[in-house]
Amino acid sequence: MANILILYSTTDGHTRTICLRIREVAERDGHAVTLLPIREGGSVDLSSFDKIVIGASIRYGKHSPLLIDFIDQHRHLLDERPNAFFSVNVVARKPEKNRPDTNPYLQKFLRQSAWRPRQLEVFAGKINYALYNPVDRFMIRLIMLITKGPTALDTHVEYTDWQRVEDFGRLIGRM
Repeated sequence: MANILILYSTTDGHTRTICLRIREVAERDGHAVTLLPIREGGSVDLSSFDKIVIGASIRYGKHSPLLIDFIDQHRHLLDERPNAFFSVNVVARKPEKNRPDTNPYLQKFLRQSAWRPRQLEVFAGKINYALYNPVDRFMIRLIMLITKGPTALDTHVEYTDWQRVEDFGRLIGRM
């Protein structure tokens, strides 16, 4: 069985929650899995892993600069082994934007990065206004208003398709 590293970049914790589910599926299938935030990715020997998976959230239309820097620094090592990337964003709640080839943020990432992950996926995130600071709450509500999403301050809605997350976890084990 494989030794898998899952790295994540999260804003409010939901990407980590998705990674935990992927880890659970992979471990159930007999794989060893290490889960780390992307900021700690440089502290481990990446070459000791058989497969590397990176998951990242979007905030205000962008992935974290830490993610981009990590990928730029380690792209050649990533390319040497089976790898995967997934993006977590609320725009993926829309059926026409919930696939790697139709999600604007994943497509933007691919245009801006020299890395070509072997497996790609996109998962819809969640909205929980109670978690956000006042500026984020205002901005996210404005974005939701423009995109016809929920704007009520008591909104806590999770759009993630957990079956799809588990399917991706099994795919990681097979790649």
